[in-house]
Amino acid sequence: MPGAIQAEGLVKTFGDVKALDGVDLEVPQGTVLGLLGPNGAGKTTTVRCLTTLLRPDSGRAVVAGIDVLKHPDAVRRSIGLSGQFAAVDEYLTGRENLQMVGQLYQMRAKAARARADELLEQFHLADAADRTAKTYSGGMRRRLDLAAALVVSPPVMFMDEPTTGLDPRNRQQLWDVIKDLVSGGTTLLLTTQYLEEADHLAHDIAVVDQGKVIAQGTSDQLKARTGGERVEVVVHDREHIRTAAALLDKYSLRGIGQGDTTVEEHMRKITTPVSGGAKLLAEIIRELDAEGIEIDDIGLRRPTLDDVFLSLTGHVAESAQSDDEEAAK
Repeated sequence: MPGAIQAEGLVKTFGDVKALDGVDLEVPQGTVLGLLGPNGAGKTTTVRCLTTLLRPDSGRAVVAGIDVLKHPDAVRRSIGLSGQFAAVDEYLTGRENLQMVGQLYQMRAKAARARADELLEQFHLADAADRTAKTYSGGMRRRLDLAAALVVSPPVMFMDEPTTGLDPRNRQQLWDVIKDLVSGGTTLLLTTQYLEEADHLAHDIAVVDQGKVIAQGTSDQLKARTGGERVEVVVHDREHIRTAAALLDKYSLRGIGQGDTTVEEHMRKITTPVSGGAKLLAEIIRELDAEGIEIDDIGLRRPTLDDVFLSLTGHVAESAQSDDEEAAK
């Protein structure tokens, strides 16, 4: 079955900077694709090309079965978009904002009012429905903006960093809404600066760097590329570091992930990539004890998406993202 979102060879330049350099994506219907990448990687430019806000220099895109370049108006009628910044009218109430969007989509006034009331309840905004949006907190505006993108229940949604700036409670509420949407059959492309958000929500993750998709797969598949599990040991006495490192090095999986055993002297920590799980951990503890090496901490760690991100891109994940076009200037 063809994907609800397909991109083939998307290229977009701004002056001398190539923001997109042949992006290929496919998002199956009813799934979530998380798009990750550092500042200026091409995430927002990709979203803008797929949602008709930008015309790519070359390449092809199909959204909801509609060619983006040939029939942009039809694409706009089939998608919802929540951008990086809440696009609400500050001088209208929450209810009026949603009713206005419904009427712009040519809904009858009664239907627009009913849909607005439904969304206000769903997004926990009913108590503030008749207050002007300028009195809303940042989190409330973000939720109102997302509600506006869902007025016509689009089959395909694009969310560009939807939870940026939200506190953990509001972020969790949006996560719950997103899960409900997808369980109802909506297809979602999500860009995010929160790696745990992609881990939590996305069926597949695409990592973008310098305008190219450099890796794609499930969270577990991407984590496996960093070398799987690793044992971390913190020894109590600094003079035991080298002995413990030599012991752990026997269990190291050479040639994958982070490589051989590493030592952080100042933290008295030794790390080695391994395979064998809890059974191996117990064996290492017995051997350390037999050598008389006292430890303060030992653990079996699985790689996180942060590890994947750093391994693939050579960058840490930024705490704030900027617009790709701005980063390209």
